[in-house]
Amino acid sequence: MSGAGLPGVRPTAAPDAPGPARGEALLIVGDVVTDVVARHRTPLAHGTDTAAEIHTLPGGAGANAACWAVASGCGDVRLLARVGADAAGWHGEHLRAAGVRPLLVVDDEVATATVVSLVDAAAERTFLTDSGAVLRLGAADWSAELLDGVGRLHISGYLFFAETSRQAVRAAVESAVARGVPVSVDPASAGFLAQQGAEAFLAAADGVQVLLPNADEARLLTGLPDTGKAAAELSHRFPLVVVTLGPGGALVASDGAVTARVPPRTTRAVDSTGAGDAFNGAFLAALLTGADPVTATSAGCRAGALSVALPGGRPPARRTVSEN
Repeated sequence: MSGAGLPGVRPTAAPDAPGPARGEALLIVGDVVTDVVARHRTPLAHGTDTAAEIHTLPGGAGANAACWAVASGCGDVRLLARVGADAAGWHGEHLRAAGVRPLLVVDDEVATATVVSLVDAAAERTFLTDSGAVLRLGAADWSAELLDGVGRLHISGYLFFAETSRQAVRAAVESAVARGVPVSVDPASAGFLAQQGAEAFLAAADGVQVLLPNADEARLLTGLPDTGKAAAELSHRFPLVVVTLGPGGALVASDGAVTARVPPRTTRAVDSTGAGDAFNGAFLAALLTGADPVTATSAGCRAGALSVALPGGRPPARRTVSEN
């Protein structure tokens, strides 16, 4: 992994070197984000104050999924992402505390990505996103050696929304395909996906084996208003498609048909931030242990239900992180 070719970038040293051959590790290429989560009980009052409970937490779709994969039993989870020098140490410490092996490229020119998450009384969230260093992850930061010891590669869809990070995505996917490592992608953002266009995203995702959209993303990618039909249509293009339905559970599709409808796990929602990331982490951890897609989807639904009962997007850390 190298920052050569981009000015002001220096990679952090990985705490452990990757293993020498393909194995059962999960490598996630994605995003590390500082989340500012504001939970407000009453509707936002435009132009004046609205009382809120506000916390600053480590987040990012890729980082959250990595933490949930560890919490779901995956013993070797690695995360490649770009962060600003302003918060690289803090994020690295939180990832290690969760059991994730951080492979962070530190950017001295651009700050770490920040997301302001506005969470209403129904636990629904609205995001204000500053992508910061995330989308500066480039092809020069990728090395095929990062796949040593890896059984699955997962990519956060946020990286599809800028040319530089798309180059990193293509390099990672091509390396994985060459090695026979299956690749999964979460489209990540209906808003950004609508701006980019479905065909551009689908072209960039060529070679991916598993697509993990939510219902809005599945409909956007196909132009079909019916989520089941959208899932079936996407499975003509991707061997396995799992569409998350929030409190409605999930759909599993392959070979042009919905093959299973997995029921939701009931819980009292506090904050839906990161529920899809929790699903992804548990789903991928289950696949790595040999679970079939329906069993893995059930594990994902269980983790998603646990996630919405917690503030922020991650499971409780396995050890305490210093506040300094």
